[in-house]
Amino acid sequence: MEKDEKHFSGGKRYKNKDITVYWKPSTCVHASYCYRELIEVFDPSRRPWVDMEGSTTEKIIEVVNLCPTDALTWKYNDETLNDDVRADQYNHVKFRRPELIGAINDSFDETPVSAKVMIDGPIVIKGDFDLNYDTTHKEVRDGMSSICRCGVSDHQPFCDGRHRKIGFNG
Repeated sequence: MEKDEKHFSGGKRYKNKDITVYWKPSTCVHASYCYRELIEVFDPSRRPWVDMEGSTTEKIIEVVNLCPTDALTWKYNDETLNDDVRADQYNHVKFRRPELIGAINDSFDETPVSAKVMIDGPIVIKGDFDLNYDTTHKEVRDGMSSICRCGVSDHQPFCDGRHRKIGFNG
């Protein structure tokens, strides 16, 4: 099994014999599911912080699928297995990310816009939507956005993870 910390567009990838895990730091809001659930693999105090030898492929997939912002995504190294996997088996948007895995599964039906309030964190909105804020900005979003609830983000209205630094409770 190989540790692979090569860069992809805007992030890094880590590989074992079965899967590649992609980490895109710019979308990470530090919800902490990864290291709370599987510190053996995802340990922010270690460099590199992802150790693909730390657990089974199945457990890594399970934990990566918990990521609310898709800062962590995965794909099978054997491309033929990616073709066989239907998105609804995992209920996860990783199969809608062509920049990560290639072609979109034609049998995948688009889902409506959904929002989830993260405990002590942002509101995560998934789907295809337009986001209008104040009188001068309009963002067209396709996929996912994390909206700040703590009020201290330098990228308002978007979350930049500062809620963790100030100990936001909400």
